Amino acid sequence: MHIVEFGAGTLRFLDHVPQRVPDRGFVWIYVEREQLELDLPVLQRAAQVLGNSPLLDLHVKDLGNRAHPSHYDYTSVYDLVIFRRLATEAEVTAEIGDGAASKDRQLAAFGRIRTRAVGFVVFDRLLITVHPAGCFAAKAFIERYLSDAVNSEGLNAAARSRLPSSSADLMLRMLNLMVDNYLDLRKLLSAELDRWQQELLAPRGSAADWAALMTARNALHALEDLCEEQHDAMQEWLDTQKEQPPPWMEQAERDSLLARGRDVVEHIQRVVHHVHRMEQGAETAVQIHFSAVGNRTNDIMRTLTALTAIFLPLNLIAGIFGMNFEFLPVIHSPTGVWWTFGAMAVIAIVLGVVFWRKRYLARAR
Repeated sequence: MHIVEFGAGTLRFLDHVPQRVPDRGFVWIYVEREQLELDLPVLQRAAQVLGNSPLLDLHVKDLGNRAHPSHYDYTSVYDLVIFRRLATEAEVTAEIGDGAASKDRQLAAFGRIRTRAVGFVVFDRLLITVHPAGCFAAKAFIERYLSDAVNSEGLNAAARSRLPSSSADLMLRMLNLMVDNYLDLRKLLSAELDRWQQELLAPRGSAADWAALMTARNALHALEDLCEEQHDAMQEWLDTQKEQPPPWMEQAERDSLLARGRDVVEHIQRVVHHVHRMEQGAETAVQIHFSAVGNRTNDIMRTLTALTAIFLPLNLIAGIFGMNFEFLPVIHSPTGVWWTFGAMAVIAIVLGVVFWRKRYLARAR
């Protein structure tokens, strides 16, 4: 458990829960989910002392649920936000193993899309966050603020401007960091999808890995559903802030908070839009692939038909002279066989030239 007290342009790391919140400040308590049950009495006491309300048992269960979807709920005293962030490389490897996470497989990055639930309990002057063990979001902010606290006893103006002004402000900053990871992921997914499309559409490319494609499509669908849940949760929280603003918050601070919240929602919308584009790109690549396969099949059938048409009159001549009749033209002539071979060669060459000029025998590309 980490306890950080934010004051007017200052911060302190505490060993225990303070008895009161600082003037014009708030307290942030960070707990790992694996320690939630052990630290629950301390959290309930902090919520009662600093937030004037204990956490509901139902909300405690939501915070401890690893598989909880993105969600927003509220009481008359605090807001509850569950947000699913991307799992780190180490978390994915621990979950699916090194073999399944091989980067040599087609569309392997899509199979690595895993998420973790992060819980936020937002009071007016208290923020309680529940993260998976070693969560990069909480760790990044703790290291940043710890560095500020170590490097300067009284923070300078630049450092003060980076400090959050309220518990909701700190929550939005962490959410923005989590959403930015989704935006960074889109570059990797787009590059891998483009490479797969090029291999799929290559004329002499290897057979497509359709199992990998299905895995990628399922991952994109899951990512789309995840972003829609995130969007709904954040939009509900934003609507609540607009309709029921905290009475103690100044207008400028409230406008800044709403702007940061809209920025998070806009980033989520960008992720959803990009997921839609990748889905459409994959579907288009598959359709083009089958169109190309059909076109190559048509080229092959056209060539075979042309060759059949060339040998058809030759078979007819061979069939006529192969009849068991005694009297046939030139059958008893010593030069008849050569005239027949010559006529058959001329017919074959003429038909071949005609079909070649009509591109019936053109090489398929």
